[in-house]
Amino acid sequence: MRKLAPITGFAIVGALLLSGCGSSANEADAAADDTLIVYTNSNSDGRGEWLIAEAEKAGFDIEIVGAGGGDATNKIIAEKGNSVADVVFGLNNMYFEQLKAADTIAPYTPAWSGEVDAALADPAAEKSYWPLVQQGIVLAYNADALSAEEAPQEWRDLWTQDEFKKRYESVTGLGGATTQLVFAGILNDYKDPNGDLGISDEGWAQVEAYFDNGSPSVADKDLYARMADGEVDMGQMWSSGLTAREAEYGVDTEIMTPEAGVPFAVEQIGIIKGTENKDQAAEFIDWFGSAEVQGSWAKEFNAMPVNTAAIEQANPEVVKFHEELKRQDIDWTFAQENMGAWVEKIELEYMN
Repeated sequence: MRKLAPITGFAIVGALLLSGCGSSANEADAAADDTLIVYTNSNSDGRGEWLIAEAEKAGFDIEIVGAGGGDATNKIIAEKGNSVADVVFGLNNMYFEQLKAADTIAPYTPAWSGEVDAALADPAAEKSYWPLVQQGIVLAYNADALSAEEAPQEWRDLWTQDEFKKRYESVTGLGGATTQLVFAGILNDYKDPNGDLGISDEGWAQVEAYFDNGSPSVADKDLYARMADGEVDMGQMWSSGLTAREAEYGVDTEIMTPEAGVPFAVEQIGIIKGTENKDQAAEFIDWFGSAEVQGSWAKEFNAMPVNTAAIEQANPEVVKFHEELKRQDIDWTFAQENMGAWVEKIELEYMN
């Protein structure tokens, strides 16, 4: 089995290394060429274990390295020329554009390309990444603590209205895709060509207030566990994570529905440039993105697949939820160009 580079510094809570190798220790070297290393930020809530098991049934031996979207992106770029991973999936367009700009992913057209909306894939003619799953990035709140009338109506309410101060979970790291999308949505309203990093002073004041008035996330304690214990009433969440957490922690939640809509993430998949297992990586992508597997993934994890042939297997309530969820109009080119600098500024100046 190939030795993985260290993954220290990954900010996402619960980032983990999952081994799906069925070889014994003395067989590891012989199996090295057959083991696919898969980087992803979509391995939580049992996804990593499920994928390893299902891939093994299909004849793939994979290892999963899980990390936040920003951290995984930075790691792939840092490993350019000496690639460790073979495949990356789960990152959104913003991150894949960074990978493409750094020349770290290889063009490939999967067998199921005709079953997805190509407009959601790499916009270039020679496409290097293709969509798997889409989901909204929302603020979930405890419905037993707040009614729809009492709940916040937009993100700014959290730190500008006294009743919500210290009752929402604020983040303690910006390495995850969900967090970066939340801030892209917030800062989108404060674009200023003369402002610091393209953002007005008022925009940065909003970011400062977010951290000053929130209840910082707790290591190894899920947002829903904190809501169940009464520590907080609300926090950021990706839409496919709602149902499982409600069941696990016994918390009934609703979501905030801002007039402007919510950020949407379209999770993509691609081949790492320089991999020695390119053919096997392509076969894995053909399998994983297929209607059969994406349908099973959607059914298991309440996901909203992009593959149109897989939607019939998805939870009808999930399909309806996403059809009714309004997408926020965000300048993603602007966000992509500035996100790295925004994260650095926020971490240095505003995070306690």
